[in-house]
Amino acid sequence: SSHLDAGLSGNRHRGGEPEDLDAAAMVRFSREASNPTKSCKAMGADLRVHYKNTYETARAIKGMTLAVARKYLQDVCEKKRCVPFRKYVGTCGRTAQAKEFKLTQGRWPIKSAKVLLGLLKNAESNAEFKNLDTENLKIWHIAVHEAQQGRRRTYRAHGRIGPYCSCPCHVEMILQEDVEPVEAAKEDVKPRRFTKKQLAMRRLKVGGDQCGGGV
Repeated sequence: SSHLDAGLSGNRHRGGEPEDLDAAAMVRFSREASNPTKSCKAMGADLRVHYKNTYETARAIKGMTLAVARKYLQDVCEKKRCVPFRKYVGTCGRTAQAKEFKLTQGRWPIKSAKVLLGLLKNAESNAEFKNLDTENLKIWHIAVHEAQQGRRRTYRAHGRIGPYCSCPCHVEMILQEDVEPVEAAKEDVKPRRFTKKQLAMRRLKVGGDQCGGGV
């Protein structure tokens, strides 16, 4: 069954109580945040949404801020904007809304968008628990993995039975505060030393430039 797991950085699960350390240690992310103190996590396991649609939707919101991603997913649910399909483009129709991303193919995976909206809300609550600035959060990492397929059967002609599988997925995301880059301190430039031969060559070049020209 589908369920959402709270991020480890918030150290809470759905009930809001502290997680067991053994249970928390079992949950692994494919990547760790570059600055754990300024980041929050969220994860969904065995979500009953199509892997391919969720992959493309997650790819579209990667790098967006929390507010921008939420607005974009809401627009997808209302079919005002589309999700561009870049990898899984087989039998995918074309739409003029994909021009926004300089592509031609796109869809409106509403179910995947609603699941990601729920994960963003989960991550936001974890950020508030850590006293992070939610207005400055950015989707630093998001990954979608294939989960174990749900197997059912469909009945074919002549008494045969064929597979009828679902393709659920796992989703993980890490949101991190967008830190402004700090300029590096200027170092004292050491004077360059030349050999006598190099100095002579430089004088020769300078002299040649000054004397250059026709007779």
